[in-house]
Amino acid sequence: MSDRTLRIIDANLNRAGEGLRLLEEIARLLLNDAALTQQLKTIRHELLREDIPLYQQFLQARNAADDVGTNLQIPGEDKTRALPLVVVANAKRVQESLRILEELTKAPGTTPELDSGKFKQARFTLYTIEQKLVARLLHQDKIRRLPGLYVIIDTEALKGRKHVEVARQVIRGGAATIQLRDKILSRKELLPIARQLKTLCIEHKVLFIVNDYLDIALETDADGVHVGQDDLPVRVVRKWLPPDKILGSSARTVELALAAQSDGADYLGVGAIYPTLSKKVKTVLVGLERLSHIKQAVSLPLVAIGGISEDKVTDVIEAGAVSVAVINAVWGAESPEEAARQIVARLEHLS
Repeated sequence: MSDRTLRIIDANLNRAGEGLRLLEEIARLLLNDAALTQQLKTIRHELLREDIPLYQQFLQARNAADDVGTNLQIPGEDKTRALPLVVVANAKRVQESLRILEELTKAPGTTPELDSGKFKQARFTLYTIEQKLVARLLHQDKIRRLPGLYVIIDTEALKGRKHVEVARQVIRGGAATIQLRDKILSRKELLPIARQLKTLCIEHKVLFIVNDYLDIALETDADGVHVGQDDLPVRVVRKWLPPDKILGSSARTVELALAAQSDGADYLGVGAIYPTLSKKVKTVLVGLERLSHIKQAVSLPLVAIGGISEDKVTDVIEAGAVSVAVINAVWGAESPEEAARQIVARLEHLS
């Protein structure tokens, strides 16, 4: 092989190794995913398996000082990027290098130690790994954004007001999550409302959760689904929900909380903490003490719900919740936006 060919192979092996190492560290240290870490480590070691004579050729051909690409810069290259985009950028970097190596090692005269089939297999394996890494990071980011004010938009509680308009008001007030809950409209009637809410939430970087209806959540690409004890089982919803989406489950006892966690829930809705008027059926009170017991029993974030007004927020958070879900505390107020803002201010003071 010529020195120029050796330089191209050397540069792309190095580029692939650097990108794979970054992806491996993200899988290992940020996601704590042993399976993805092992896959990436195996690819990296297979590609960079030590062959002393071959590496001596690479080192002798290397000429970084005269490399015209060393000082090239692309406008915007140094801009801050979200972690999922970092994964995509580095995965593409590795995939491009693997494709170059795959094609170059097919050329006559290439050393047999470099197998084009190995590079092709690694490239296709990385496509799947990239997909899993991005999904895991997006899922993690949604859970990270959960703390704060969680507003449930219940069709019945709105008393004729428009879903999107009231959602816009509480988002202006600082809501972190919007959940659409409806027991009145047909799915056909509810779907366009859900689409409008999803668009609004994307615009304001607010989580959008659909209560109960997995089909509507999937159709609108909602950030997640919340199910109660009388809805679809958590393990069934988890099976059908894409890996980047979050799944909430209602749990009023330690036993139900542990079961939901085991079945794949990402957060728990715990309540009713206080007496509430938002449900016509008689609710079972959980109270602060049991909320605290559930917090001690599980590792999932807790969203407290039921009769929580602004003056009760401190007690609820101190008992272990990371978020408070409200209905009447907002929709029963003269100004839903101002009511939301007051609760958010209390939450921020506690954080």
